Amino acid sequence: MTLIMPFIRLIKYFLLCAGVALLLIPPPVQATEPISVVKSPSSGALYERSDWVLNVAVPVANPFLQEEIALDLVATSPSGKMVVLPCFFEATSPGQAAWNARFTPRESGEYQIRFRLTLKGILTSTTNPVAFNVSPTMKRGFLNPHSDWTFRFDNGEYYRGIGINLCWESRSNDDSKYFKALHENPRFNYGHLFGLLNRNGGSFTRIWMCPWNLPIEARIVSPNTSRYRNSDDYFNPDAIRRMDEVITLADSLGIFIMLALDQAGNYMGGQWEVNNYNSKNGGPAADAKDFFLNPAARQQYKNRLRYLIARWGYSPSIAMWEFFNEVDYLSFDKDTTDHSRRLAVVDWHTDMSRWLKVNDPYQHLVTTSISHMDVKGLNSIPDIDINQKHVYKYTSGIPQIIRDYSDRYGKPYVIGEFGYEWDWSKNFDDFGSNMDSDFKRGLWLGLFSPTPVLPMSWWWEYFENRGMFGTFQSVRQIHNQMMAAGQGAFTSIPVTAPSDDVQALAVRCGKTTFVYVYKSSGSDKPVELKLKEHTGKPARGKLVLCDSLAETDYRGFHQSSEGLQLSLPAMKAGTDVILILD
Repeated sequence: MTLIMPFIRLIKYFLLCAGVALLLIPPPVQATEPISVVKSPSSGALYERSDWVLNVAVPVANPFLQEEIALDLVATSPSGKMVVLPCFFEATSPGQAAWNARFTPRESGEYQIRFRLTLKGILTSTTNPVAFNVSPTMKRGFLNPHSDWTFRFDNGEYYRGIGINLCWESRSNDDSKYFKALHENPRFNYGHLFGLLNRNGGSFTRIWMCPWNLPIEARIVSPNTSRYRNSDDYFNPDAIRRMDEVITLADSLGIFIMLALDQAGNYMGGQWEVNNYNSKNGGPAADAKDFFLNPAARQQYKNRLRYLIARWGYSPSIAMWEFFNEVDYLSFDKDTTDHSRRLAVVDWHTDMSRWLKVNDPYQHLVTTSISHMDVKGLNSIPDIDINQKHVYKYTSGIPQIIRDYSDRYGKPYVIGEFGYEWDWSKNFDDFGSNMDSDFKRGLWLGLFSPTPVLPMSWWWEYFENRGMFGTFQSVRQIHNQMMAAGQGAFTSIPVTAPSDDVQALAVRCGKTTFVYVYKSSGSDKPVELKLKEHTGKPARGKLVLCDSLAETDYRGFHQSSEGLQLSLPAMKAGTDVILILD
């Protein structure tokens, strides 16, 4: 017993010392979560934007490079669908910065929202899910593909775009020979133009990102504008501010935008000399062809696309991302046997359109455009939803162009620009009446052709100044009757005209047939038409003058073995009418 006790006391002594030592060791430091949510709404509304604000405690050299850092909002919808939305970084004031998420839900009910952080391609952190409750609204949601004739909103409503190019706002130093003062008039801003379009029944437009308008990626902006300033920031802050304003304005007025992200001129001549992608300016590309091929240039462009989705993708007003205006000018070599440039352009569009479809949670429509030279392979890219080209000095051919391309490639076709004249060195006032007539004619021909967006005229300042925007109201009224009659369904009906100076198109919407007739030239004389596939005699008819929408009863029809025969009273050259047969 006496031998054991000292041993026990010794053990107790060592245990006591060990305990004291443990007490003296500081507790382990808890790792700080890199993501902290500063603002987190608990509820929102269907098809309306809700905002989150976050801090990320990870230093990075450039937060706009997704290969370095990517923060995403990950939402599980009420139906169980996972939606991944990129977040964007913004320096709110000197020394202050935050990450932002702008999310528009497409389902009502309870979402689960979490955020995930990826650093250099490795998932680093994920927040715990938080409930986000979405109440229903009467809003229509986003535009989706439907048919050659129409788009369809999330709520099922059908839509056709009626509008005009409004590609840039007034410039402070315009280079027009005859219309410099007009183009520099400050009234040509999006507040005025969107409002005027809306008041006259238009709801669709096309705007550019370029060195003189919304120059999102330009460090050196065009000297033609004082609206934007040069900047060394990764994205131009003036362009970001104005784009925020433009999208807010479009949302408030129900204007849908085909957003042209680039134009061929940026990669040619003097514009290429100041282009951020030019290796002379620290960019990755040696020339325009290298822009399309260079992996670093492609990655830089995808970083831009990610920012566009994150900051403005929430808006249903963005109807389409258009990669390029008139990319055919970058698609061909002087050596006609060398197809490498064309192949590079097609491969680039294939890569970028696929990337958008994977990364844009709203699945905005995707398109690109050519001027007049077809680029083999471009119309067949699977992830480009809409094919388009520009047509000048051939407005009468627009219906056939649309039918040929949509039939050949199995996609809707759009005429993104059209006009009586393309040459800006001419004085349009010398043939102003022809410009006006062509403006109206392109819209009417488009209304009766299988396209989801009616042809959009160029020269918006000129036509605004001549009071031509009222034409949209006339086209809108007939459009609304067609939509109501067919509930969004359109079927072309073959119609034969008596001579080349008469152009006629016919469309069946439900049980109602609409016939457009244009007399281009020749003497005043009655017009005889045949609707070959029309069965049954109409109960009644109306003849509508396109210019005034004045209506008269129409009974000049009779059924024969060759179809429905239509007799119209004498028409003057340059006039057009619509027959409505029920």
